[in-house]
Amino acid sequence: MTLSEGESTPRRAPTTSRLSFEIPARTDFVSFARVVVAGAAELRADISPERVEDLKLAVSEAVTNAINAQGRIGRNDRIRLECWLGDDELTVIIHDHGDGFSTADIPDLPEPDHPDRLLHESGLGLHLMSMLADESEVSSGDDGTDVKLVVYSTRRRLST
Repeated sequence: MTLSEGESTPRRAPTTSRLSFEIPARTDFVSFARVVVAGAAELRADISPERVEDLKLAVSEAVTNAINAQGRIGRNDRIRLECWLGDDELTVIIHDHGDGFSTADIPDLPEPDHPDRLLHESGLGLHLMSMLADESEVSSGDDGTDVKLVVYSTRRRLST
């Protein structure tokens, strides 16, 4: 695990600090990822506890998807998580080494209250992540998939 002050990432503007860690691609490490990300979120005193819970759930979905993506192709590489603490946001990036996918291939789902929604056992994770985070983005390529989740500070949420 590394914590670096004053670093920046090509995906984000300069930040206050960065936390980076890797976990084995095993489901028993999902809760560990949640705890570490929640700890990083608590370093931002102005992110409400409710938003931290939302982020933990979104991270669980992303890490579980990453584990499944690698498992489908028989890869047991570690999954990398990065937390970027900015002045008014927390960004989490989850990177796997799976075979990737195109978001254009994801079918539209029925509305949550429509009876046909019960026919969709999977495919809800990306939708859930986008609902729980203030920003979410999926980038997929030959080297795997990155899921970026951003949660804003309370101050920023109130000003938007």
